[in-house]
Amino acid sequence: MFQREIIIFIIAFFILVIIVIVSIVLFINQGKMKNLNHSTEKKIMESIHKNELLSTQLEMQTQTMQHIGREIHDNVGQKLTLASLYTQQLAYENKTPQVTAKIENISTIINDSLKELRSLSKSLTDDIIAHNDLIMLLNTECAKVNALKQCVVTFTSNQSAISNVSYQNKNILLRVVQEFLQNSIKHANCSAINITLDKLPNLLLLKLADDGIGFDTNNIKSNGIGLSNMQKRIKLVGGSYNFFSTPGKGTFLNIEIPL
Repeated sequence: MFQREIIIFIIAFFILVIIVIVSIVLFINQGKMKNLNHSTEKKIMESIHKNELLSTQLEMQTQTMQHIGREIHDNVGQKLTLASLYTQQLAYENKTPQVTAKIENISTIINDSLKELRSLSKSLTDDIIAHNDLIMLLNTECAKVNALKQCVVTFTSNQSAISNVSYQNKNILLRVVQEFLQNSIKHANCSAINITLDKLPNLLLLKLADDGIGFDTNNIKSNGIGLSNMQKRIKLVGGSYNFFSTPGKGTFLNIEIPL
C-alpha cells in the first residue's frame, strides 16, 4: 500500500513538472510571438513613416519650385522686360552707329535671357511630372542634354508610353536620371550615355550607362551625396539599386521599382 502511494506521488510529481515545463515553454513562445509581432508592427510603422516623409518632401519640393517659378515670372521677368524696353529706347535715340550696335547686342542678350527665364518659369509652375508620362519626361531630359552637344544621349524603351506610374515614382526616376546625366557630363568625360526603360507586368526596369573614365566606387567623395540620395529615394519606394563603375570602363546604374 505504501509503495503504491509512493508510485502515485512520483507520477503526480512528474506530471506536475511536465505541466510546469510546458507552461514555461508556452509562456516563452508567447513572449517571442509578442516581440515578433511588435517588431513587425514597428517595421511597418517605420516604412509608413518613411513613405509619408518622402511624400511630404516631394510636395514641399513641388511647392518650392512653383514659388520660385512665380517669382521668376513676376519679379525677374518684369525687370528684364523693363531693361529691354530701355535698351530699345536708347538704340532709337542714339545717333552713333557703334554705340547703337552695342546697345542692340545688349538688348538681344536681355531678350534671349528673358525667353529662357520664361521657359524656366513655365517648367517650374506647370506640374510637368503630373501631366506627362514617364517616357515623355525622360525623352525631354535627354533632348536637353543632347542640345548641349557635349555627348550623345540615347534613350530606348519597350513601350511607346507608360501611363500607370505614380507621381512619386515618376519624380524619383526623373531625378535619378538627371543626377546620373549631370555626373556623367561633369566627371566622366564620356562621349555616349545610354538609357533604357523597360516595363514588365509589375516592375519598371531602368538602366543607365556611360562610356566615361569610370572610378573606384570604394573611394567616392564629392559624388557620394548625390549617389546616396538616389539610393535612399529608390529604397523608400521599395525599389532595388545596383550601381557599379570601373576605372576606364564607364559607369552603370540599374534600378528596379515595383508598380
